[in-house]
Amino acid sequence: MPLLRALLLAVLAALPARADAPADAPGRVAALSWDMAEIAADLDLPLAGVADPAGYATWVVSPPLPRGIAGLGLRTEPNLEALISLAPDLILGSDQQADMAERLSDVAPTRIVARSAGGPAAGTRETYLEIARAFGKEDLATRRLAEIDADMDRAGARVRAAWGGEVPPVLPVRLMTATTVRIHGPGSMAEAALKGMGLDPAATGAPGPWGFALAPIEALADYPDAAIVQIDPFEDGDALYASPLWRAIPAVAAGRFGAAEPAWTFGSVVSLAPLSARLADALVAMAPDR
Repeated sequence: MPLLRALLLAVLAALPARADAPADAPGRVAALSWDMAEIAADLDLPLAGVADPAGYATWVVSPPLPRGIAGLGLRTEPNLEALISLAPDLILGSDQQADMAERLSDVAPTRIVARSAGGPAAGTRETYLEIARAFGKEDLATRRLAEIDADMDRAGARVRAAWGGEVPPVLPVRLMTATTVRIHGPGSMAEAALKGMGLDPAATGAPGPWGFALAPIEALADYPDAAIVQIDPFEDGDALYASPLWRAIPAVAAGRFGAAEPAWTFGSVVSLAPLSARLADALVAMAPDR
């Protein structure tokens, strides 16, 4: 089911979309997926609880969660007792919680937003706007989307200036182990950030449901002309980066590799601003003659 239709059916079926704050808009919100938590935090919704807030602080980082937010267990295994104690008016989740929607709905009205088959980036703007409308915050959401686009444009301008306008195709990756890597390609949030920056993604092919391909480290040699950006964290970097295998990768040998500060690559449209900024920082740092 397309994301927008799913959202309209699931999130707004019982909530009127009006420009002013709906009288029956939910009060306390629990977010069991980090993309929904991002949206709630960015729109300043009454976010009372989040699944794995410590993990959010490590991997997502921005926007920060409200102080004193309640932890609700893991995203794949929410703590029902904690949810019952929190007594939310609305539970927001995504695919990871789809199989437990019925149990969650016994606690509070539950809205599961399914990802599109076109990858994590597909439909993210529509999702953001529809949730904003449910809380009477469409004007704020429209302004924020314009700001996100402007942030990506500025990030791209920084990179082009550093490279003298000749920026190579960019390959965003997440190193998983010393032998495996996620290559973020068509349909990914990283690709959406690069396109918003006006830069060329290096990976091609059909989009997958999560927007990445899991590959051996050696597969990075298939992108000899790319600028490779590792999106941290990665604990084994010191050992891998010193290995002969790593140094033999053509892009690495040419100095076109950099590590970006943590940014979430499976989030909402809100992720695009910090993701583009982190990618830009890494690309500027590896630019020639620096």
